[in-house]
Amino acid sequence: MRLALWALMAVSLSAAAQEDGTTELIGQMGSRAALLTLHATRNSDASWQLAGEYVLLPTQQRRFLEGESSPEIGVTTLREGDTPILFGRPGSGELRGLWRDGVFRGMRYAPGGQERERFEFSESFPSLDGYSGSVRCEARGGGYTGSLSYAVVAGKVRSFEWRSRIEPGSASCNVANLAQQAMKGGLRLVSGRCQVTLRDLGETLRVAAENCSEQCAAPAELVAMLVDRRGGCELFRPQAR
Repeated sequence: MRLALWALMAVSLSAAAQEDGTTELIGQMGSRAALLTLHATRNSDASWQLAGEYVLLPTQQRRFLEGESSPEIGVTTLREGDTPILFGRPGSGELRGLWRDGVFRGMRYAPGGQERERFEFSESFPSLDGYSGSVRCEARGGGYTGSLSYAVVAGKVRSFEWRSRIEPGSASCNVANLAQQAMKGGLRLVSGRCQVTLRDLGETLRVAAENCSEQCAAPAELVAMLVDRRGGCELFRPQAR
């Protein structure tokens, strides 16, 4: 009965992109908010090979995923585990669903096949076009300190500076004077290859950097930050549990 229902629902897979790449999706795993990241590679038979993870946002608990999407019926099956290498190791669950038109929804199953919880993720993040906020905060952990300062008015970034340092030692990062670029479902700032994005995750904003190594003295890095609605921040360092 369930297989027949999937067959009736499916038309063709609309994966994250029409070519290889990485896609983030925001949504719910059961009653908990979650962030899903999937890396897609096209197979020779036109199916998609997928690998990635989802993070339960309230606890920053990370679970790793790998699997496939079928182009014929649009069904996506992802094996779940507690480590990045899932081959030969016991899984902690399985996600079975349909990924189409930018939405991935279905059911999470226990290793024995019992239904655990429904999930639904969307590639469409909330718009930050109307967001205004002034933030100056600091977060620490494990010898790392991150300092963030920005001002945004109606979706326009007026100022932005992000610093970090590693202790002991003097290795640090400093990212500032970035130019804002158009972005659907968030705010994007760039300077050369360095890119910083702000995304609305519901209870918090996530500030993340990519390709910013030239702004850092090794081994310093920019660890993603979560900014709450009061302007406080914490490090976004998901852990497998």
